[in-house]
Amino acid sequence: MSDLRDLYQEVILDHTKRPRNFGSLGSATHRATGRNPLCGDQLVLMLDIKDGVVRDAHFAGKGCAISTASASLLTEAVKGKTTAEAHALFELFHDAVTAPADAVLDLDSLGKLAALAGVREFPMRVKCASLAWHTLEAALAGASAPVSTE
Repeated sequence: MSDLRDLYQEVILDHTKRPRNFGSLGSATHRATGRNPLCGDQLVLMLDIKDGVVRDAHFAGKGCAISTASASLLTEAVKGKTTAEAHALFELFHDAVTAPADAVLDLDSLGKLAALAGVREFPMRVKCASLAWHTLEAALAGASAPVSTE
């Protein structure tokens, strides 16, 4: 189990230091803003969706290591997915990070996102990890109001 935790920490650190898909997306057809006032995380998620498929995803903003890693992993995970698949991925991810600490999770179905499942042991960090995902839901729904974790 220690080796697995080390691997997950490595994934989170890598995505924090070198976030994927960070910056503006000129071809964005959908966007949403999210913020976590307790931690100070702020992000804008931009999606390029055509024919019901997420062709590209980027994010911009500032946040803690968990928030940044989560947004980076999210953008990689949703590319090429249909909007229904992206929503299903939100549900799977959200269930994993909000499950009781002793719950058995199907980490294989999460892929690299499993790196963030450990935040369920730290309730204050769940909001950091889930901010980008709630922002994804808002972008997919075409919501205009900013998403807040509060």
